[in-house]
Amino acid sequence: MLRIVVMAALASSAAAGELKFRAAEGGEFSFDTGVLSGKLHAGGKSLGLSSVVHAPTGAALSRGMGLFSHYRVFAANRRYGGGAWDWPSEATLRPDGAVEVRWRGADDRPFEMWAVYRWAGPATLDVETRVQPREELKGFESFLASYFAPQFSDSLVYAQGVSGAEGRPVFLAADKSHGVWQMFPRDREALTVIHDGRWKIPPSPVDWAIRPLLAQPIGLRRDPASGLTAVLMASPVDCFAVSTPFQGEGHYSMYLSLFGRTLRPGQTARARARLVIAVSPSEEEVFSLYRAFLKTAR
Repeated sequence: MLRIVVMAALASSAAAGELKFRAAEGGEFSFDTGVLSGKLHAGGKSLGLSSVVHAPTGAALSRGMGLFSHYRVFAANRRYGGGAWDWPSEATLRPDGAVEVRWRGADDRPFEMWAVYRWAGPATLDVETRVQPREELKGFESFLASYFAPQFSDSLVYAQGVSGAEGRPVFLAADKSHGVWQMFPRDREALTVIHDGRWKIPPSPVDWAIRPLLAQPIGLRRDPASGLTAVLMASPVDCFAVSTPFQGEGHYSMYLSLFGRTLRPGQTARARARLVIAVSPSEEEVFSLYRAFLKTAR
C-alpha cells in the first residue's frame, strides 16, 4: 500500500516540475523536477547534487560531498591533488537546461575535464564526463562519488557467480565481514589498474578489499524502512569498478570508477553514468532501468 501511495504522489508531483536546472546566485544551480529538488555546483564548487530532497516523501537523499561528484582523479601510480572538487571549476547553463562543469588544465593537471549534468526523467540524472589530455595518461580514472543520507544504509552491488551451485549473479551486500572498503572490479585486467599504486598515495590512502567481479556496473543504496533506492549505473565499457564501504559505515557512499584506460593527446574520451531514485524496485525493474540506460549510452 505504501508503494502505491508513493507512486501516485510521484506521478502527480512530477507533472508540477521541470527537467532542467536553473541558474541561482553564487555560481550554483537549482532544480525541481517534481520528484527531486536541490542544488548543483553549490557555492560555486563542483560537489555534484546537494541538498537533494525526495518530494513525495520529504526524505533528504544527499549529504556531505553530494551525489555524482567528481572526487579522485588518477593516472598510473599518480594522483591529481586531493580531488576534483578542490579544483577551480566553471559551470554554465546550456539552452536545454543541462549544466556543464569545466575544469581547465594546470601545470600539475595535463588535461581538461568536463561534466554535463542532465535530467533524463523526474528521478533520473545522467552525467557525461569528458577528458581531453595534453599528454599520454596511462590508466586514467575519474572516481565518481555519491554520499547518501544515513537512512540509505543498505549497499549492494551486482556481482558474478556468488549464488548457489549455479553461480548466478546477484545483488551482493557489502557485509562488514569482508572489510571496511570494498571494491568490485569489472575483470582481471581492471585489477592491474586498481593495484598499480594509485590507492597508496596520500592523503587518505585506501586498502580495498577485492570482492567478486561485476556482473554489470550496477550499485544500489537503499533505505530499508521506506524502500527508497538509489540505483547507480554505467556501461561496462565506461566503468571498471564499483566500490562502497560496508553496509552501515558512516560514509553511506558508493563510487563508480570511470575510464580505466590509456588516453592519448588529441583524443576526447567520454564516460556516462546514471543515477535513478526509485521506490522499492524489484530486480527486474532495476534491470529494466539498466537496459533503458544502455540504449541511450551507445
